[in-house]
Amino acid sequence: MHTGNIRIALYQPELAPNFGAMLRLCACLGVDVEIVEPCGFPLDDRRIRRSGMDYLEHVRYRRHLDWGAFRAWLAEDGRRLVLLSRHAALAYHRVSYEAGDVLLLGRESRGVPDIVRERADLAVRIPMRPAVRSLNLVTAAAIVLGEALRQQGAFDDGEV
Repeated sequence: MHTGNIRIALYQPELAPNFGAMLRLCACLGVDVEIVEPCGFPLDDRRIRRSGMDYLEHVRYRRHLDWGAFRAWLAEDGRRLVLLSRHAALAYHRVSYEAGDVLLLGRESRGVPDIVRERADLAVRIPMRPAVRSLNLVTAAAIVLGEALRQQGAFDDGEV
C-alpha cells in the first residue's frame, strides 16, 4: 500500500484556466497533480508554463495518456480512488481519508463517464442547495482537499 501524500487527479480537463488554478492550489498545499488525458485544450510545455505562472516550480504533475494508463498507475501504486461527484450519496466530511488517496475530479461539462464512476473506490459530494448545479472545479477540489489534508495532520504545525 502506498503511504505517500494525497493527490488530485483531473479527468480530461476541458478549461485551461481551471487547470492553471488547480496547479496553483496544489502548489500552495504541496499536493501532486495527476492529469488523465486527453485534455480539451492543447497541453504543451508553453501552455503549462503560462497556466502555472510562477507556481509551476512548486508543483509536480504527471500526465497519463488515458484512463487505462491512469488505472494501471493507481493499481501499481496501491492508491484508493475517491471521486468527487454531485451524484454521490456520501458527504465529503463524513469520510476518513487515507494517506495516498487520489481525489478525482471530472470534466467541467460532463463529469466522468459511468465506467470511471464504477471504478472509483469511493464517491463523495459537497452538500449544496438543491437549486444550484455545481461548484467550480477548483473550488470543489479545495474544499475536499482541505478536509483530507486536515485529517492527515497536514496543518498541525501551521504550514503544509
